Amino acid sequence: MRFTKMEGLGNDYIYLNCLEKSPPNLPELAVRLSDRHFGVGGDGIICIKPGRTGDFTMEMYNADGSRGAMCGNGIRCVGKYVYDKGLTRKRCLTIDTDAGPRRLELTVSAGKATWIRVDMGEAKVGEERELEAGGMCFRAVPVDVGNPHAVIFSPSVETVELERLGPLLEQHPGLPERSNVEFTAVEDARTLSVRVWERGSGVTLACGTGACAAFAAAWRRGLCESRVRVQLPGGALTLEREERTLYLGGPARTVFEGELEPE
Repeated sequence: MRFTKMEGLGNDYIYLNCLEKSPPNLPELAVRLSDRHFGVGGDGIICIKPGRTGDFTMEMYNADGSRGAMCGNGIRCVGKYVYDKGLTRKRCLTIDTDAGPRRLELTVSAGKATWIRVDMGEAKVGEERELEAGGMCFRAVPVDVGNPHAVIFSPSVETVELERLGPLLEQHPGLPERSNVEFTAVEDARTLSVRVWERGSGVTLACGTGACAAFAAAWRRGLCESRVRVQLPGGALTLEREERTLYLGGPARTVFEGELEPE
């Protein structure tokens, strides 16, 4: 079975061409391949399947085998994958996800997609709530961008004990479902710094939907402008708001390709 390792700001997944046939037991495969010592290594796997109503379908599984609805960095890599491999010549295409269809605009250089802008739809920002975790109190803003997030504003994100607090907040009874968690610092009206704990994957270098959630929460509180740069440990993303729609822009890169030996 052939695979392609790709990353968006260090948020890395293993991509499988499932247009004709899908391998069995994808949750188990995700756990095995995501292992960074005995597998390929990644934050999960993303299967590219025929479109339901759009051009292609993205089906993702986290490193722990749980199903993911949407990934902003992952979907940019899907756009690059299908274009670079000649599966489409469109520079504007629609990818179906478990969170609904998402429209992509590809910037192409030397025959390869290098920058992808994604229509992320409308973010639903909830009311701030107080949470206690790890002997500390937090004010969290729930945000739904196709998957659940909890945004916590902090003067600095560098000193946050994310490995300790992340799993406690992810499963906090005061949050909907299992939540992704974004600690967010407003550097200025055009710059946010964000660190993310992703449900099912843990600490990651970047999270596209997390960046959208942080931006939406900051905008709702009047802390930023309608176009911002979101700085994550793996690099920067561009976020824009047009009316109620959020747009996410960033790079995508192929790391390597390979073939898995049969078990």
